[in-house]
Amino acid sequence: MLHLTKKIRSKLRQLSIVKCQMFLKVNCQRSIVKCRQSGYVALMSAIVISFLLIAITVSLGLNGFFGRFNILDSESKERSSALAEACVDAAILDAANGIYHATPAPPVPVGSDNCTIVLSQLDAPSPGETLIKTQACINKSFTNIEVVIKSNTFDVISWIELPNFIPNVNSCPS
Repeated sequence: MLHLTKKIRSKLRQLSIVKCQMFLKVNCQRSIVKCRQSGYVALMSAIVISFLLIAITVSLGLNGFFGRFNILDSESKERSSALAEACVDAAILDAANGIYHATPAPPVPVGSDNCTIVLSQLDAPSPGETLIKTQACINKSFTNIEVVIKSNTFDVISWIELPNFIPNVNSCPS
């Protein structure tokens, strides 16, 4: 009987060792799967973060690139506005000399640019007043000004920038 118990004990030990080895093997396989999954998650996270960083960098770069054109457009508008105002001054000078333009006058040179006196009409919109319309364009940025002055004192009654004259009489240099 003693011998039988030793055999049983020996078998039980062998079974427990095998059981333990199987348990360790299963746990190792589970941990390998977990390790592979955590590597996959880390890889996907790195890819997503990389795409986000690239998108932010590209949008900031394009913002600066297009910002240049906004500044250029605003500068062109300022220049065309100043040019149209200079044309108004030239039309007031012409009105003081008794010269009125029923049709667009030839371009008025102002520095290296030109503007156009579109209309200079005596007694319009009412008697004793003169209506002046001018147009200037720089880099496709138009400025259209309509001014009403007193015909005898040349004081400005109204000064309005209009969205457009139809048709645009000034050819716009690029």
